[in-house]
Amino acid sequence: MPLLPLLRRLPFTALAVGLLWAAAFPKLQFPALAWLAPAALLLCSASSSPRSIFFQGFLAGLVHYLISLHWLLFIPFPAGAVAGWLALSAYMALFPAAWVSICWALQPPATRHLNQLHSPLSPPFQFPFPFSFRLSPLIQGLASTPWHQRASWALVCAVAWTSLEFASSRLLSGFPWNLLGASQYQSIALIQIASITGVYGVSFLVAWFSSSLACASSRLLAPLPTHTNTASTDRTDPKPFLGSNHAWAFLADLALPLLAIAGTLFFGLHQIAHSPQSSTHLQIALVQPSIPQNLIFDPKENTNRFAKLIRLSQIALATKPDLLIWPEAATPNLLRYDPLNYQTITNLLAGSQTWMILGADDAEPNRQTPDPNDALYFNSAFAISPSGEFVGDYRKRRLVIFGEYVPLSRWLPFLRYVTPIDGGFEPGTEPGWFNIKPLNLRAGILICFEDVFPQAARDCVDASTDFLVNLTNNGWFGESAAQWQHAASSVFRAVENQIPLIRCTNNGLTCWIDPAGRLHAVHFDDSNDIYSAGIKTARIPTLGPGVKRSLTFYTRHGDVFAWSCSGITLALLGLRRLRPTSR
Repeated sequence: MPLLPLLRRLPFTALAVGLLWAAAFPKLQFPALAWLAPAALLLCSASSSPRSIFFQGFLAGLVHYLISLHWLLFIPFPAGAVAGWLALSAYMALFPAAWVSICWALQPPATRHLNQLHSPLSPPFQFPFPFSFRLSPLIQGLASTPWHQRASWALVCAVAWTSLEFASSRLLSGFPWNLLGASQYQSIALIQIASITGVYGVSFLVAWFSSSLACASSRLLAPLPTHTNTASTDRTDPKPFLGSNHAWAFLADLALPLLAIAGTLFFGLHQIAHSPQSSTHLQIALVQPSIPQNLIFDPKENTNRFAKLIRLSQIALATKPDLLIWPEAATPNLLRYDPLNYQTITNLLAGSQTWMILGADDAEPNRQTPDPNDALYFNSAFAISPSGEFVGDYRKRRLVIFGEYVPLSRWLPFLRYVTPIDGGFEPGTEPGWFNIKPLNLRAGILICFEDVFPQAARDCVDASTDFLVNLTNNGWFGESAAQWQHAASSVFRAVENQIPLIRCTNNGLTCWIDPAGRLHAVHFDDSNDIYSAGIKTARIPTLGPGVKRSLTFYTRHGDVFAWSCSGITLALLGLRRLRPTSR
């Protein structure tokens, strides 16, 4: 087959949509593109064939996730990295494919009628090679439907998007990474709505505007019927008409989501202006050792990397903090059962009034087996007093698949060959709080990517919680976009619960986030780099003795908004199945 016709048949539009969508997230980070991506996804997938609609949505989603999750390739285990990258991207691409399929299945009646009649396609739009396409009957029909039907359909599309994002966050343990709303983490006024709806409310607004933009664009793209006095009552002008009528129609399609966005901004500005101010603070020191992951897995480097943590901590203690924090899995061995490292930490804190929170592995005997040497292992966090006493521990509840456990390994043992772990961790069962009475502190604890799960953070917030602490190790992914994308998700946990969140990581992004979602102490004092080793200090507001936190609607009631969207979507699909088919 000649090359030119072959290239013309490739789905360049879907590929371009996937690229545009990925560019909305760090590191490229053009958040305005997120407001265009769902519209482009709808327009590029419009087809009379359900199979083609699904394929276009899947392809655009696949490109998006392959690009935005490319940091998985930085894992220092190439076979598992490539397999995980491809598998996870393909799985996540099913959700945008399902979304466009649902949207066009719930299309306005006039659009569906035109599609059933197989209306002739408009003349092709010619663009510079290799782009050339004809308008789908779906787009032509969408342009011809009454305004109220287009407006209703755009709202339905936003509801469906929200329900599918919610499903991706819950199914098969969930992967709520790079949700559409998370791209807006720097729009502080806009994201305050998350204190009611969670991050899904921001995704809903973006998807609603974008779906309405697709409706408005259909009016610009589709040819207008023109009436003449000849025997032929209707003719079709093959060129889009951009006159004043179209301009008003374009604005009319966007009117409702723009009003909703304006109301959301007003709410957000009011929320920020009237946020409570704290009169008590704690001085915190955060240690970021920036140890490459291949050294963490090298037992010969245990002494060197632990010594590096101690040196950085000595510098941090010179600032006289109330609390010193190390990242996830900071100590090389089981801290409870390692007298040498435990004594080193005790000596470090001796003579100071500094308390400590750190990440370390833990173990306990497996009482379900008769083997006395069999043990259960946990990814844990500990609180340690200035005298070296363990005063709190938390075991991570949400484990990383193929990173901390291998699913079905008993029946499919070959899966162990694509993962760096030899054994695996057991999940914890309870949310974690560290209560440090001498500091009047109650801190909710999260480990690793638990802070990307809205419900996990919400479980760790009550009326007495001063702040959340997330200990994580992003050293798996080198100096990539993963650190920024992870921090963008953390912003919403702070906003949803209106509570400060402290992040201590192995190699970026160590920082703290205030209740409004603003990032603080992002860079080191002497550099714009976030990935290097060093310490950061922060003054974190606390509740103070006897003060209770006013819980947000989201903290009290959870994902009511997302569950409602899911119920509406299922109900609409059920009604669509029951609706009699017109001949």
